[in-house]
Amino acid sequence: MVPNRRGRSLTTALFFLVLGYLFLLSLPSSYSPLNFHRKPTPVQNKDIRPDAIHLEDAHKIHPIASYIPLPTNPTPLPRIQHEFEPESWAERRKRTRRQKAVKKTFLHAWNGYKNHAWLRDEVSPVSGKYEDSFSGWGATLVDSLDTLIIMGLDHELKLALEALKQIDFTTTFSKEVNVFEIVIRYMGGLIAAHDLSNGAHPILLKKAEELGQMIFYAFDTKNHMPQMRWKWGRSAIGQEIEANTHTSLAELGSLTVEFTRLTQLTGNPMYYDAVQRITNELDNVQMHTKAPGLWPNFVDAFRLDFNGSDFSLGGGADSTYEYLPKEYILLGGEKDQYKKMWERSLDAIKDKLLFRAVTKEDKQILFTSNLKVTYGVDHVRHTSEHLKCFIGGTVGIAAKVFNRPEDLSIARGLTDGCVWAYDSMPTGVMPESFQFTPCADLDDCPWDETLWYESVLNQPIKLQQHRREAQQIVAQEVIPPGMVGARDASYKLRPEAVESVFIMYRITGDKSLQDAAWRMFQNIEKMTHTNFGHSAIQDVRDPDSKLDDKMESYWLAETLKYLYLIFSEPDHVSLDEYVLSTEAHPFKRPSGAF
Repeated sequence: MVPNRRGRSLTTALFFLVLGYLFLLSLPSSYSPLNFHRKPTPVQNKDIRPDAIHLEDAHKIHPIASYIPLPTNPTPLPRIQHEFEPESWAERRKRTRRQKAVKKTFLHAWNGYKNHAWLRDEVSPVSGKYEDSFSGWGATLVDSLDTLIIMGLDHELKLALEALKQIDFTTTFSKEVNVFEIVIRYMGGLIAAHDLSNGAHPILLKKAEELGQMIFYAFDTKNHMPQMRWKWGRSAIGQEIEANTHTSLAELGSLTVEFTRLTQLTGNPMYYDAVQRITNELDNVQMHTKAPGLWPNFVDAFRLDFNGSDFSLGGGADSTYEYLPKEYILLGGEKDQYKKMWERSLDAIKDKLLFRAVTKEDKQILFTSNLKVTYGVDHVRHTSEHLKCFIGGTVGIAAKVFNRPEDLSIARGLTDGCVWAYDSMPTGVMPESFQFTPCADLDDCPWDETLWYESVLNQPIKLQQHRREAQQIVAQEVIPPGMVGARDASYKLRPEAVESVFIMYRITGDKSLQDAAWRMFQNIEKMTHTNFGHSAIQDVRDPDSKLDDKMESYWLAETLKYLYLIFSEPDHVSLDEYVLSTEAHPFKRPSGAF
């Protein structure tokens, strides 16, 4: 009997060994025991010398005599999120399977960064090298802190928090500091991780304030407008700086949420004061630009001149508009100024920029155009960009918070437009910039092939030869019906389309938006996957597109975070509890006195 029991024991042991082996094989490569517990080795920054100058002892040349007070009595705001019904077992199974796939993709990119570019700004996903694009303070690490918390990656968070101690925000090898990018990526990442962890890690707020104290010197100008390409070395040695004469609107107007939240958390009024001064200037000139209600893409912050001729919701302008309803929410609805500014903007967007594209689909496919005003005459270009895809979600949030239900159809149409742009391309990935044939009427727009060909050819179709020429262009440039051409066919791992899909899903509860997000994710993953992460690609019309060896931190901080949240439970980072910054960093909304 003993040999028989020994045989059974051996069989049982072998069974569990095989079972354990199969379990390990089922895990993502990121979870292998050797990789998961190995402490990453920092890639040393040899550009900063031990005797480098620091900003620790600098003095303000133009100190503020009196700060604008922070509103501290928030009021209840309308609900944003849909009241979701309990999901079925099958729905939960499908959702969590998709969520795990997104998490696996995140871990692949995170480990590429962790193993090859730790404490540098970005990993180069094709070559395995690194790049310092944002002052060399570990942009990907800091930008991803809250994603680690949201995805429950506690061990990875512990490694990142330990590494955070080595980052010195008082010095950099960069001659100029990009204030906007530093604030949205670094400060936003630190504050959101602090809020999501309920203050469990004091280093997060400590580093956020360290960065805030440092970056505030960029506002030490005569008119207190920030020098957005800040020559920080001048400030460090006591020399004067001036606001830039050529500053993008987005850079100037998109610091409000981060600075306001830092004041709320620290009690230091100078951060809110700094951004409220900018808002007051924008408010004063809003109805006196060449396109009243809108601000030009570029402004003169030195002279406070807003007389530019180009208007858009794309790169250079986008997040200034995005932050109007978000700052209103973060201030607990106490500043009607932001509501009024948003309503003026939206009226102008509807009047000047909004258009419907001629497509074969029987639904409102909406986009926003670019506008140039010369000598009082409007010149409209029906060009859209991936960067503009944020606007669907922003209009949706504003419609709920400002009780404007009539705007929800516009929000959905703008979101559907970006989903359509993904689905229409051969790779299932949307191009960076593209042009359309506009409808004459937003509500009535039947498919018109001749009109489309005329737009492609940029002349009337009078002869059969003209039609053949247009067809040849469509075939050569791989143009889907309705689209006129791709001005920039690249994909840069951008998040704006999935951002609006996420927001509109949380607002409407429409599960078809989850399916759209899943299609987008699968196609992006397929096209961008590399050995060391995920890479921007050069041409979304080509299934074998070349890679750009570029993976910006927002891939982990925004794109994959939004995709993960689309497949999360609706109360996970609820829009009724958090405001998400332009870099997708969740800040706690006020529910009572600060």
